Amino acid sequence: MRNKYFNDAIIGNKNMVASFTEKGELLRLFYPQSDYKQFIDFLNIGVKINDSGIIYLHDDINNTYNQYYSKNTNVLNTEITNSYFKLNIIQTDFVPIRENVLIKRYTFENKNNIDLNVNLLLHSGLLTNSNNQVSGAYKENALMQYTHDYTVSTFSKDMPLSFQINNTMENIASGIIGGKDYVGMSNDSSISYDIGTIKPGENKYIDIFIYISENSKNKELIEKLEEIKTIDTKQELENTKRYWRKYVKTHESMEIDEEKSDYHKKIKNIYTRTILLYPLIINETTGGISAAIEVDEDRTKCGRYSYCWPRDAVSITEAFDILKMEKATEKFYKNFCKNTQNKDGMWEQRFYTDGTLAPCWGYQIDETASVVYGVYNHYLQTGDEKFVKDNLKMCEKAVHFLERYIDDILEKTGKFGKSYDIWEEREDIHTYSLAAIFSAFEAILKMYEIVKPQYQENRLKLEQIAKANRRLDKKLRQIKEYILMNLYDNNQKTFVRNTQDNKMDISLLGLVYPFKVFTPTEKKIENTVERMNLTLRTYTGGYLRYEGDNYINGNPWIISNLWLANYYLDKGEKKKAQKCFDFAVNTSTKHGFLPEQVNNQTLSPAWVIGLGWSHAMFIITMKRLIGNVQ
Repeated sequence: MRNKYFNDAIIGNKNMVASFTEKGELLRLFYPQSDYKQFIDFLNIGVKINDSGIIYLHDDINNTYNQYYSKNTNVLNTEITNSYFKLNIIQTDFVPIRENVLIKRYTFENKNNIDLNVNLLLHSGLLTNSNNQVSGAYKENALMQYTHDYTVSTFSKDMPLSFQINNTMENIASGIIGGKDYVGMSNDSSISYDIGTIKPGENKYIDIFIYISENSKNKELIEKLEEIKTIDTKQELENTKRYWRKYVKTHESMEIDEEKSDYHKKIKNIYTRTILLYPLIINETTGGISAAIEVDEDRTKCGRYSYCWPRDAVSITEAFDILKMEKATEKFYKNFCKNTQNKDGMWEQRFYTDGTLAPCWGYQIDETASVVYGVYNHYLQTGDEKFVKDNLKMCEKAVHFLERYIDDILEKTGKFGKSYDIWEEREDIHTYSLAAIFSAFEAILKMYEIVKPQYQENRLKLEQIAKANRRLDKKLRQIKEYILMNLYDNNQKTFVRNTQDNKMDISLLGLVYPFKVFTPTEKKIENTVERMNLTLRTYTGGYLRYEGDNYINGNPWIISNLWLANYYLDKGEKKKAQKCFDFAVNTSTKHGFLPEQVNNQTLSPAWVIGLGWSHAMFIITMKRLIGNVQ
């Protein structure tokens, strides 16, 4: 896989998800879920015009590019203009809602004063861990590339001009491919189409289909390809646009006048893109929520992002509730969380969205605490008492686990070992983690108050609730005392991130937002935030995660700014909150995506474009700043 880490644009239909560069090059194609297999190693697309060699659409010195989504949709358009031949090509990419196939429509417009004879060539490779597991074939006018369990078919309604299976690099420069299967170990194959003669001012188009099938028998596959060829592509394109526009309209809960200013246009752009991104990272079957569309599947810079972290997902579900996506929230807790909870009550660090365990390396206690907090937070958003009752047993199991963890800390038994921090880098007793546990205990106590009337005839349950109240009230006091005694630096006069060092960490804001262990105006908190401003704020106005952060060279994170914005809102300092919010707005991409972090020099994305957590915090902060909820 070429090291192109940034997904500049993302489309899909909830099962199949594709990502592209800003020049329209297909980078990744995921199926049957966004966190499952990635199929594209490369897809080089070129044209041969008159007697020219191959002109690659996504990499030619004479090409200029203009990329844009069809308004309020997951339909992507990339306009490619070749200045030498004066040929304008619009590449329209979309995935129909009810058909798992990537459709690439190429519209050619001759802006020259001479006839242009155009051939289209696709040179493709299938991603696999071992090239010798890949083979190719040409059947029924389709280019087919196989692994053991999947087949990727590339085809059109039009008859191909030529094809070649394996070892096409030697021939492709001339635009002449062999028309046969060359036995070899390479995973590349090519197919070409004759677009014909395009007269000055004339338009012509061709539709290319990329279909992924799982364990298909040959007859079934051929029948499916023939079925896809019957699709009225123009009509399906309009149906797809209509679906997404209706989806956006359904989930808009705040009014933003994008005509008011360029700034408001940016806000609206992020807002709309968030609505369109979220269905692409949800597993509709299980309720699992992926952190992001993958950018580093080969783990060359990180441990991957296409997993479900309960902590990330809890923030995202709060955004779901704001965006009138309550059903997705409910499925996450009532289905995914229940099915992934360990017998002892905890949740592991991360999962695949189908609920199977992903690679983990230790306790990360805030993951468990966050789920309990999230259940109660959903109630605050919706007032759904039944939801609380349905998830109470799950939360009780989690709280019992958290109680044992707190007892271990207080009694110093060492049974659990130390937890990893929110950043999954250090093992210790962490301030943020304790704040999260504090919020979980408060949440379950409030949930008991909600359900108590339903247990008036159940004396045993009421006694259990009363005992839990007394026990957890004591635990809340103990946690707060522990934080004050062990995680406050009297010399520095600030809270510190763990018992081992006194470095500033943006996660210390968890003491106030969202977990409310302390109030925002307490002097110890104010001193801590003041020191954050001295140590974490960069000259660009962005905030680092912590002192000495070197992940992806150490940059401001979007969530750092938005957490701080929420602290200032809690404190009533709206102007300061606005400045933090504006940093996120002004560092969004042209398509409205928010990255994980931005380069501190250029303010361009530094890692993971379209992070669900960043978008969630944007929606949460936006609601508090702008309001106007319908």
